[in-house]
Amino acid sequence: MFRSRSKEEKAPTDKVTADLSKTPRDPQAPKGRPTPKRSDAQTQRRRASSGAPADRKEAMKRQREARRVDMAKQREALASGDERYLPARDKGPVRRFVRDFVDSRFCIAEYFLPLAVIILILSVIQVQNIQNISLLLWLGVIVLIVIDSIGLTFRLRKQLNERFPDTPKRGAVAYGLMRTLQMRRLRLPKPQVKRGERP
Repeated sequence: MFRSRSKEEKAPTDKVTADLSKTPRDPQAPKGRPTPKRSDAQTQRRRASSGAPADRKEAMKRQREARRVDMAKQREALASGDERYLPARDKGPVRRFVRDFVDSRFCIAEYFLPLAVIILILSVIQVQNIQNISLLLWLGVIVLIVIDSIGLTFRLRKQLNERFPDTPKRGAVAYGLMRTLQMRRLRLPKPQVKRGERP
């Protein structure tokens, strides 16, 4: 039971070790360094299997690429109205309804910028009567925009309460008013309804 092995049993293992020592070692082989700790080896295996970046530079590169892809999808969604990739402020049925409600109506506020440019040009002309007219136009435009916005606020709030009684509507009216200030062709997401068409 405790006897030593015979010479015949020892010989094959000696031969194998001798053969291994005679084979030339590849200089690129990973051995020649201490065996890594188990935790380090497991971390490396996990990183390799999950596709995680090896260093910070690689991580930043992947992050930039992912951000670029997300932005491209978002631009497409803003043009097409695809709900999946819209920014958070434009997502949801409430925001979609507000957009359609505003886009289906004629709003004075959407012509604010062109009218402001015209009034500014008129006010620069050094003729007293024209400057008086530009001032009256300026006041008239502001009063019309305020009246139109108040009317839109009441109508929109009423429609939202009827259609979405249990859904949170925080910020929806302000979102609609901000949309009225943009010219129709420059609005994002692009209008999905025609004027006069009810959402």
